[in-house]
Amino acid sequence: MFDLLILGFSEIFQLRILIIIFLGVIVGVLAGLIPGFTVAMAIVLTLPLTFGMDPIAGVAAMIGVFVGGMSGGLISAALLGIPGTPSSIATTFDAYPMAKNGEPGKALSIGIWASFLSSIISLFLLVSIAPQIARFALMFGPWEMFSLIIASLTIIASVTGKSIIKGLIAGLFGLLIATVGADPISGISRFSFDLRALRAGIPFLIVLIGMFAISRLLVLLEQKELTKDSAEKQKDKLESVKFVLQPLKTLRIVLSKPGNLIGASTIGSIIGAIPGAGGSIANIVAYDQAKKWSKKPEKFGTGCEEGVIASEAGNNSTVGGDLIPTVALGIPGSAVTAVLLSALMVHGISPGPLLIVNEPNIVGGIFFAFFVASFWMLITQFFGIRYFMKVTLVPTHVLVPIILFLCVVGTFVLNNRLTDLYILLIMGIIGYLFTKYDFALAPAIIGVILGPIAEVNLRRAFMSDPDWTLFLTRPISLTFLILAALSIAFTIWQTKKSNARTKMIN
Repeated sequence: MFDLLILGFSEIFQLRILIIIFLGVIVGVLAGLIPGFTVAMAIVLTLPLTFGMDPIAGVAAMIGVFVGGMSGGLISAALLGIPGTPSSIATTFDAYPMAKNGEPGKALSIGIWASFLSSIISLFLLVSIAPQIARFALMFGPWEMFSLIIASLTIIASVTGKSIIKGLIAGLFGLLIATVGADPISGISRFSFDLRALRAGIPFLIVLIGMFAISRLLVLLEQKELTKDSAEKQKDKLESVKFVLQPLKTLRIVLSKPGNLIGASTIGSIIGAIPGAGGSIANIVAYDQAKKWSKKPEKFGTGCEEGVIASEAGNNSTVGGDLIPTVALGIPGSAVTAVLLSALMVHGISPGPLLIVNEPNIVGGIFFAFFVASFWMLITQFFGIRYFMKVTLVPTHVLVPIILFLCVVGTFVLNNRLTDLYILLIMGIIGYLFTKYDFALAPAIIGVILGPIAEVNLRRAFMSDPDWTLFLTRPISLTFLILAALSIAFTIWQTKKSNARTKMIN
């Protein structure tokens, strides 16, 4: 079971790659603690920097960003009461009151230890479960793979965003983008409208950078910046914070509540493995369950140690859970792992159930990079937290030009084509409109990644046997299609129930 970890040790335990992971963790922490600057955006910006690296180093860098980003939101959540990322919303419920009660160091230390230990627990689950799922998936034919992708897209559309209809539209938009360019079987150009720039298709990396990074910049520009007075107040607030971290004392506190830690980590790992669910859901669900099972639930929200442990363990353990379908099936569980799969595809590595068989060194490298990144996160948070917290004061007008420059350079170096910059701008505007009108970006991005795989498997299925009923008569394929239908039906029922409750309250 741990053979892949041993193989990953030989791939990752090199000074160059260890430094790359370390830098990735720092970038991730910085991205996580800046309110509005998401982990997905950070990892998209990191992707072009990995093109010149070998696959192991490139993937290791992004794992570092991923792990660092999930823990970075703790800093602003605890010290300012502002969640740095959506996955640290529940962290503010107890970490901020604890800091206001004169114990900011305790709040930060407990959160850091909970983040680290939950990452190790989720790594254990990843190493244990992913190879078993991959072995099972080797029995899949093109019918099963197509149905699996349909189920994944519907689940993502169901749990991401406020509307199932908008989620499905976003997913279908991603599939539509994936059809532009050369036919995967015959090679004939389609949907290019005689535009030379579209004959080779719309590169999925440009879609990623445009819809996530450029659209986010447009949103930041639209929002009003903090006034000078409020910015000064925030600066004074941070400068007045005095804290001592006391790592050993807080480690004993976290370890004294093993049920809370393991329970929240398990919840986070399970939710992370559900395509589209993500850290924000895990953060809140883990906190909610910890409160329900607590002997003193009335203390939650007042600076409770259990609340900080549960919320941070819940969101950080989603990293290991998110990697389970990504490694075992080639199905990204979130926008972040969609970028990770993109990095593999750029280096000519095909994701899917055969990845563990054909590229065990890559999979082992992902596992061990996660392990190393967790340790780097622990070290950098404890030693660098006083410096990290100052980054929250960087004004938007300084961040936006830097990020825009990175986006443009990263896009241009893909193919050295000026037309790609026009596509980048268009995708950015579309992403901005999606955000403005509450269309989730994740289904669209994952649709772009999975679209070609779905099409190839659909075509192979009909080339093998034109009987479409095989999708319904093959048990595994039928199970996935039923799961897709149930996810849509459950979301519709849940939405109607929520609307009815709202009307009763009003």
